[in-house]
Amino acid sequence: MNILLVYPKYPDTFWSFKHALKFISKRAVNPPLGLLTISAMLPGKWNKKLIDLNIETLKKKDVLWADYVFISAMNVQAKSTKEVIERCKSLDKDIVGGGPLFTEEPDNFKMVNHLVLNEAELTLPDFLNDLEIGNPKHIYQSKEFANLTKTPLPDYTLVKTSKYNTMNLQLTRGCPFNCEFCDITALFGHKVRIKTSEQIINELEAIYNTGWRKNVFFVDDNFIGNIKILKNDLLPEIINWMENKNHPFTFSTEASINLSDDDELMELLTKAGFSSIFIGIETTELASLTECGKKQNINRNLVESVHKIQKYGIEVSGGFILGFDNDSQSVFQKQIDFIRESGIISAMVGLLNAPKKTRLYARLKQEGRITSETTGNNTDFSLNFTPKMDKQILLDGYKKVINGIYGGKEYYMRVLDFVKRFTPNQKNKVKLTLNHFIAFIRSFISLGIVDTHRKYYWDLLFWTLFNRPKLVPLAITYSVYGFHFRKVFKNVL
Repeated sequence: MNILLVYPKYPDTFWSFKHALKFISKRAVNPPLGLLTISAMLPGKWNKKLIDLNIETLKKKDVLWADYVFISAMNVQAKSTKEVIERCKSLDKDIVGGGPLFTEEPDNFKMVNHLVLNEAELTLPDFLNDLEIGNPKHIYQSKEFANLTKTPLPDYTLVKTSKYNTMNLQLTRGCPFNCEFCDITALFGHKVRIKTSEQIINELEAIYNTGWRKNVFFVDDNFIGNIKILKNDLLPEIINWMENKNHPFTFSTEASINLSDDDELMELLTKAGFSSIFIGIETTELASLTECGKKQNINRNLVESVHKIQKYGIEVSGGFILGFDNDSQSVFQKQIDFIRESGIISAMVGLLNAPKKTRLYARLKQEGRITSETTGNNTDFSLNFTPKMDKQILLDGYKKVINGIYGGKEYYMRVLDFVKRFTPNQKNKVKLTLNHFIAFIRSFISLGIVDTHRKYYWDLLFWTLFNRPKLVPLAITYSVYGFHFRKVFKNVL
């Protein structure tokens, strides 16, 4: 068999970092880990080729080469996915679809020959068995959850590493929490399932053997879902492996805010080389946190929690949501103030949307408030339900927040405040490369000469250079992030 693995294109969003990646000559943030794992599950004698449309184009000869085209996608990639399907069908190629997009909306993809849904560890073997006897079905589903200790080592040999900014791997699936707006528990369950430490070390070794020596992202929705195993087993193993390899990586991941309650865990994360963590803050409104069931964020000083994590040398990026039923009109300024005070530089602020498998969707549908399917992009001014707040007030408030945190002066002042008090983990340092120096030069030109906010760029750069010179790369990195965020917002408007 010749198997073509296709990953559809992401639109230009806050999450894509498209405009920032140009500074370092990269095409995408991460390779498609799901398809790399699928590749490892296919028979070893089959020929496999990966086409990631975020870094390259899909050529007719690639489609004609394939016996089957495997497509995996998330909701935000729906437009590109449909284009790929149409093209493959025009060339009379059979398609196998999987991943969150197909699992959540199978009725929208009846034109796909075979839908292998839910977790592939459970459904792909049945498809492969039926394919071998010449009788594959249209749809394969499972209500069970996979044992991750049986998940194979992802096929990192397919990755064109020079095109990406970060490599990735996965430790867990599932989340102990159940936020109303989130579909993670519907897709992966409440119980946190976890790989063995041996599996993770093998995956790190495989990434290392590709020649990679930069950031590695754990894609877990909540990396600290099993704190006991992290503290007693995995993190000590990673620390030992990193020391033996002379600290080749820095790590980043996603976690819940209760990380700040465990000093021992934060210390171990720092020693292991974790330099940044994304945390879902969502809102400063207590009533809205209660509404959405974000119980881990309640009854705590969120600013102090963020600062505590930062004191361990870990950068904190955050997710924020506007449009909860209990949001007051004061929420917009409160979010601006919180982001400024907490020192969260990469603040992903979006409008509330209701994916189909969430408790939020079920509630809003019962209330007759669902108006459309979600696009999967909550930063494009789209809402798929009727909000309690006047819609125009909500949209105007969203604009106010974005301008308040990413406006030139406001953004650079926040970065400067952060640089003044942040001390990164010095032990795990990635060596500067030619791409870094090219990025410096491009930032000088784009941000220091061409950009209308150039005064604030130079103020930040010179202060950092003379007062905290080791943080100059971080200051430039965040300057580039700000350029990306402003560009995306301007394009959306």
